[in-house]
Amino acid sequence: MTPINYSRFIRFLQEDLSLSPDSIAMAERANHPAESQHKYPDASPLSMTLWQYGLVTLEQLDKIFDWLETA
Repeated sequence: MTPINYSRFIRFLQEDLSLSPDSIAMAERANHPAESQHKYPDASPLSMTLWQYGLVTLEQLDKIFDWLETA
């Protein structure tokens, strides 16, 4: 994912789904602990991690995948 798209994705999570920056950061670390220093992780596994940790609902996960499909 490009830097601009990843930034837009994070903004979508925060503004449209009301996820806190701390929740997103925790999911990023849990998603790729050894790669948490990468600036632009893959958004699809991050989305699943958010769901697995109960940070998003199935409906929100569907919205995330819809957003990713059009991004």
